[in-house]
Amino acid sequence: MMLGNRRFLSLGILLYAGAAIYLGVVGLVWGDFATNWQRVTLDVPHRVLFAYLAGGYELLAGAAMLWRRTARWGALALAGIYTIYWLLWLVHAAGAPRIYDSWGNFFEELSAVIAGLAAFAWLSPADSPWTRRAVTIARLYGVCCISFGATHFINYAGASGFVPHWIWPGGKFWAAATGIFFFAGAVSLLSGVFMKLASRLLGVMVLGFEVLIWLPWLVFGPPPWMHLLVAEGSLRHFMWAANGIATAFGAAAWLVADVIGDANQARRESRAETEVSHFAA
Repeated sequence: MMLGNRRFLSLGILLYAGAAIYLGVVGLVWGDFATNWQRVTLDVPHRVLFAYLAGGYELLAGAAMLWRRTARWGALALAGIYTIYWLLWLVHAAGAPRIYDSWGNFFEELSAVIAGLAAFAWLSPADSPWTRRAVTIARLYGVCCISFGATHFINYAGASGFVPHWIWPGGKFWAAATGIFFFAGAVSLLSGVFMKLASRLLGVMVLGFEVLIWLPWLVFGPPPWMHLLVAEGSLRHFMWAANGIATAFGAAAWLVADVIGDANQARRESRAETEVSHFAA
């Protein structure tokens, strides 16, 4: 497979684009943002209009990523709108800096921004200076992993409650274990040690949250305690939006792994070509 095809058809690209299309459709159907993750408060003037515009934007940008000629620009466009949501969380977190939940959401949105920028660089022409920065951008995902791990311990009881009861040996174990895994992934990405393996395992884990938690809640109904947190009239939209957001964050992790893994494969192919040329000479 040609290098361009391998990148354009990667699972990370398809998931990242698909999640954006999904969020766009949900936004257009409900005329609302993916509350609570897309932090656009109810007092914003013309909020419903902006919600429709944002939904259409996400849908078109995601679709653009599925066409080779516009794929990198679609990735950049998605990084742009995720940056807006990221900055909205920054404003919210700055207003209540001692409440870590806001900072946790800040870093979640940042992970989607990093993945979009990494995809833009990764899909750029070979002679573009952006191409050489793709892995460096992708490794910044490690900063977000520090926050993800911290959230699991700061809100340990809440994180434990998200783990399905049928998963052995229980929520407390997996809340702690996944928190530690995030810290280990952060060390690997930021240091460059075993980062290909670590990035892929992070992708599996974050996508696993969607497959094992959010998707079953959408299909079979959320747990009883969810009804206490979300108004009954908003619960259906919340669950559909939550699955889109969880898929987007999982896609971001997988896309980061694709970028890092492809760089390693490209180096191996280049080394093999050099050895073959040297042997032939």
